[in-house]
Amino acid sequence: MYDSGKIMAGLVIFGCLVTSPIWYNALTGKSGYIPKPKIVTDKKRCIEPKEYIRTRHKDLLEDWRESVVRKGIRTYVAGDKKRYTMSLTRTCMNCHSNKLDEFCLQCHNYVGVTNNCWDCHAYPKGI
Repeated sequence: MYDSGKIMAGLVIFGCLVTSPIWYNALTGKSGYIPKPKIVTDKKRCIEPKEYIRTRHKDLLEDWRESVVRKGIRTYVAGDKKRYTMSLTRTCMNCHSNKLDEFCLQCHNYVGVTNNCWDCHAYPKGI
């Protein structure tokens, strides 16, 4: 192999490019960052347990959308049998009113996802 030096150099450059995000986060100290959203409310708990909401809130909101828009069902019965109105602005935003910097966007930006909630819903004033 006469081009083994070029191949090895190419592999090293490729390896550096592929692992550059890992090195960047390690060198800047961002590898241990975990967002800590702030909830400004006087309520003690969410409509479901915290672990469920953290992992499945997208599924819950999609189920709400299907139930309200397609089936006309507007009441959600939680695991503890309490009833809630299926409404992003009237139920969720009562507790999560600090959307911009301190709650939703903090986690969504961290994991690199975008949501389309505000494509249909009126954006509440003051948040």
